[in-house]
Amino acid sequence: MPKKVSATTFRNNFSAVIKEVSGKEKYMIVTQKNKPVSAIADIDFFEDLLALASSEYLESIKKAREDYQKGRIFEHKDVFGEL
Repeated sequence: MPKKVSATTFRNNFSAVIKEVSGKEKYMIVTQKNKPVSAIADIDFFEDLLALASSEYLESIKKAREDYQKGRIFEHKDVFGEL
């Protein structure tokens, strides 16, 4: 279950909340009058969410998995040559 923080507590302890989200928590739900109104998220987690919301990204993953299953892969030397 995600950790919750009231908007007032968030405002009064901004640095501590940011530190916690940047550390052990991936995200926290911000509440007002015990109702969820917003969220604060670690940037890596947020970028992952944005990527997963992209239909182009999801299609590219699907295509890559199909290519891999059908053996359409390249070795490092095929792509970059001998280094």
